[in-house]
Amino acid sequence: MNPTNSQGPVPDPVPSVNDLEFKAALLLLLLLALVVGSALYVMYARGAFERTQRLVLMSDDSEGVVAGMDMTFAGFAIGKVAQLELAEDGNVRILVDVPTKDAKWLRSTSIFTMEKALVGGTKIRAYSGVLSDPPLEEGAVRQVLRGDAAAEIPKLVIQARDLLDNLNNLTKDDAALQQALANLQVATERLKGPQGAMGLLMGNDEDAKQLAAMLGNANAVLARADGLIQRLDSLVVNADRQVFGQDPGGSGNATGGGLVGDARTTVQQLNGLLGEARGSLTKLDTLLVEAQGIASNTREATTDLGALRSDVDSSLRKVDALINDLNRKWPFARDTEIKLP
Repeated sequence: MNPTNSQGPVPDPVPSVNDLEFKAALLLLLLLALVVGSALYVMYARGAFERTQRLVLMSDDSEGVVAGMDMTFAGFAIGKVAQLELAEDGNVRILVDVPTKDAKWLRSTSIFTMEKALVGGTKIRAYSGVLSDPPLEEGAVRQVLRGDAAAEIPKLVIQARDLLDNLNNLTKDDAALQQALANLQVATERLKGPQGAMGLLMGNDEDAKQLAAMLGNANAVLARADGLIQRLDSLVVNADRQVFGQDPGGSGNATGGGLVGDARTTVQQLNGLLGEARGSLTKLDTLLVEAQGIASNTREATTDLGALRSDVDSSLRKVDALINDLNRKWPFARDTEIKLP
């Protein structure tokens, strides 16, 4: 037997590769170039080579703030926290790098806040109300407004404890709430009683009965008052019919009768009589005027008669004197009578 055949077939020798070390070195260089290129691309994508503007935010506490943290505006990241510094006065300086292309959203009147929520990390936000204000200058220092929701937890715990204490005080056996509930139960029982709400208002059944009796009397008085009002209405209707002569239907139109109609007729007749009297007075005025003329004529005639009488008296005196002379000279008759016309 052949000893070589018992050990199996012999493999072929491995062919030698020319310049193996050179190719391995080239592969390592290519891999290194890929790693460096990837790193540079990631740095470029993250803005490592982009021009930025420095912003300094001042705060009294920087808990939760770390380097590389984003500063957002309207939900978009416009800057990153570069580093944190402790100032001489004990405050924290938060250095934020803002890309030049995003610096347009920050104005001189912008407000910066640092919020700490119960769930999640700290967030730095920027708010610009008026975008027409002057832009934020390079290296500007702004105070950040800090709001910590976790800081309100102790206050909430204290308030909750006070609330529980007040609730315990309200639920005690001698508390005012228990007494109010007992009084409410008593009031409910009285409402269910025979007097109902009236018994609840009056406080006892006797007063409630008296009040019910008073209400009954008041209803009777109201009924009598209604009767009296109806009688007064009928009296008013009759008075209207007698005085104004209105029809029973209450239309308000005068029918020509009644005291007012009679008085109107009497006044009309009186106006006629006054008209006649006025005409008579006019005629009387005319007669008086004529009488005045006659009286003036009579006065003139009386004046002439007085002068005439004076002349007659003078003539009579002369005749008497002449007769006396004649009787004295020729006494033919003693009983002489002179008749005047």
